[in-house]
Amino acid sequence: MRFIAFATASGPALGLRIGNEVVNLTAEGLPSTLEALLQQGAVGLERARVAAEKGRTRIPLEQIQYLAPINNPAKAIAVGLNFKDHAAESNFQPPTYPVLFNRFPSSWVGHNAPIVRPHVSERFDYEGELLVVIGKAGRYIDEAKALEHVAGYSVFNDGSIRDYQTKSAQWMMGKNFDRSGGFGPEFVTADELPAGAKGLKLQTRLNGQVLQDSNTSDMIFDVAQLIAICSVAFELVPGDMIVAGTPAGVGAARKPPVFMKAGDVCEVEIEGVGLLSNPVVDEA
Repeated sequence: MRFIAFATASGPALGLRIGNEVVNLTAEGLPSTLEALLQQGAVGLERARVAAEKGRTRIPLEQIQYLAPINNPAKAIAVGLNFKDHAAESNFQPPTYPVLFNRFPSSWVGHNAPIVRPHVSERFDYEGELLVVIGKAGRYIDEAKALEHVAGYSVFNDGSIRDYQTKSAQWMMGKNFDRSGGFGPEFVTADELPAGAKGLKLQTRLNGQVLQDSNTSDMIFDVAQLIAICSVAFELVPGDMIVAGTPAGVGAARKPPVFMKAGDVCEVEIEGVGLLSNPVVDEA
């Protein structure tokens, strides 16, 4: 199933895409957010399937104003240097333990919404990434059973303010400027994709030019490993997100560097998951 969060006159709503239409699940009595639906477990997903089959409230896809699939997770964990080629271009040794940091909900927007270059920096970089959504709670999760905890996947642009990212050994500031990242366009349940979302082509394009071209199989720590490792510190709960890292080709490593500026359009596409597109604007 492919879920879309979208705006309506009465507030946020959750829909299920069927072809070129979206069934308004919220109008059918289901929750208005994906995280609330995921908290209902398999029962909630089955309710969504049944409601979509009735399909009394359908909206053409082109009329949708997208929201990020999840806007209020308990935890949003991002992973740095999770591709060997990206670690190399960043002058780091490949990590033997994941580089983890937080990403705050105020730092991302949905599909087609503008991402914002702050006026304090001209080093606004793109990072195309696979996003993992937890569907089943767990602590100290066994790697062999970790994929049982995955609800599904989406696409993320981990927009980074590079000069602030490198001001200290901690990356939080450079990764959390308001509205600097993109998330969407939809959430795809795990059963629609290969186990662990492995073997999927990942590509980032800026104004149509391919700048990142890789595959999710090239991650140093795969989805199961990331879940197992993160769950050692805290319980993962439905709606939690893991942004699984970016491959080589980021703007800061290019010669000369390539950074996003107002008027650009950045696209991140992951095979079978979707195409996330965001225009770039300057901070007002």
